[in-house]
Amino acid sequence: MRSTMMDVPLTITRIMQYGSSVHGDREVVTCTADGSRRQSFAETGARSARLANALRALGIDGDQRVGTLMWNNAEHLEAYLAIPSMGAVLHTLNIRLEPEVIGYIATHAGDEVVIVDPSLVPLLAQVLPHAATIRHVLVTGAASEADPAQVAALAGPGREVHSYEDLLAAQSDTFAWPDVDERSAAAMCYTSGTTGHPKGVVYSHRSMHLHSMAVNSGGVFGIAGHDRALPVVPMFHANAWGLPYASYMAGASLLMPDRFLAPAPLVRFIEAERPTVAGAVPTIWNALLQHLRAHGGDISSLRIVACGGSAVPHALMEAYEKETGVTIVQAWGMTETSPLGSVAHPPAGVTGEDAWQYRDTQGRLICDVEARLIGDDEVPLPHDGVAVGELEVRGPWITGAYYQDDDPAKFRDGWLRTGDVGTIDKFGYVTLTDRAKDVIKSGGEWISSMELENALMGHPDVIEAAVIGVPDERWGERPLATIVLASGATTTAVELRDFLAGQVPRWQLPERWSFISEVPKTSVGKFAKTRIREAYARGDYEVVEAR
Repeated sequence: MRSTMMDVPLTITRIMQYGSSVHGDREVVTCTADGSRRQSFAETGARSARLANALRALGIDGDQRVGTLMWNNAEHLEAYLAIPSMGAVLHTLNIRLEPEVIGYIATHAGDEVVIVDPSLVPLLAQVLPHAATIRHVLVTGAASEADPAQVAALAGPGREVHSYEDLLAAQSDTFAWPDVDERSAAAMCYTSGTTGHPKGVVYSHRSMHLHSMAVNSGGVFGIAGHDRALPVVPMFHANAWGLPYASYMAGASLLMPDRFLAPAPLVRFIEAERPTVAGAVPTIWNALLQHLRAHGGDISSLRIVACGGSAVPHALMEAYEKETGVTIVQAWGMTETSPLGSVAHPPAGVTGEDAWQYRDTQGRLICDVEARLIGDDEVPLPHDGVAVGELEVRGPWITGAYYQDDDPAKFRDGWLRTGDVGTIDKFGYVTLTDRAKDVIKSGGEWISSMELENALMGHPDVIEAAVIGVPDERWGERPLATIVLASGATTTAVELRDFLAGQVPRWQLPERWSFISEVPKTSVGKFAKTRIREAYARGDYEVVEAR
């Protein structure tokens, strides 16, 4: 027996058309050096149609890739909506990578057009020698925002440079949106791994539509029309965690911080525009908290702050609740999972101190995300909150391969091997103890670097803490703790070791300590432990012993 339901495609086109019409009065607000600029969802939809017409005139008539080298702003949202809806493929380029790496990614994806923010023209100039497939460059903003000589220099044999605004002004604000296959490619994003070449993940219309619906559900972020969403997480980082599409679908106004991501302008933007939902990695919220402590500020409009990308320290979540009244909710995901896989809301009826045992996890699996744990013998382990194995996941918004079949070993029997190690309990809460490559193997036992880091960052004088395993003649590996202290703090290694002593088994306490000015970060704000290991191996760190 077959159902009587219509088979209507789930597409980004529908999100764009629905948000632009039903929620046409909602607004997109972009932060600038001189305040905020605004446009309605209806205007955004019309400009998206103009962009689609302009790209069609430049020869984008199928599933060609259109890259973006942009901040979070209204123009980037227009690209988010127009490019997939016209049947092409949106490819967000990570502006924080080295130029030759960006060029490799653009070439690997086959980008033919790139839309660039005027402030990033100098970066694109360094990228283009490594990106021969790009034949059109669209520069956003007013002509006065970029050096004309630098813009002109972007042109070359077989490559033309255009003004984004001039192209849009010459086009109609209606477009014959095609009926795209919901399983066809809508967008691409490349992993930001620290080893090997970045790998391409290709999202479908269906996967992104379903992911947007999940983001708006009550068990995730519950975004609705009365919300004002602030995606601090870059739109080139795993789709800004789905916030742009989900907000446009729900009719929640979008507040775009553009390049103004330092704590001071970010606090000013929050005070002026009163977001209710925001998302960013822990390093952003940590820096913002230090600024609030030093200079004050009102961020009380935020009802929920989504935080992920790396484990969120308990001390950070607790400090936000006590000092600002803002609730940070930990979430887990990857570029490969679109990205949301789990969110750490406590179960119904669990409140107060009892809630922390759930809030300190990576969260409960979202309905359509299945997970399993695989042990060393490649046998599935029980979900009892005790058994530790590698987390593998599958679902409708989880990639089943990399573009051009790069790294097939990351997939096993239809499951994505995440590289994360941890437990799952009977209620579906995932607790990650480490990345597989970061687990410290000491004397045949495992030490979780994440557990040590979270405990250390609970010390009032510690701003950041990153722990790696280093060679040890007796035990094979032992932990090295690299510490960033607050300004003026004189806390010693012995004092930090004593602070840890009551929180972890004594045999796990680090003997080696190094006080550094800043923990190196990846392009998306995670601790770059590969660089920490390299610096230690070169002898760059002064190591203090405390036993």
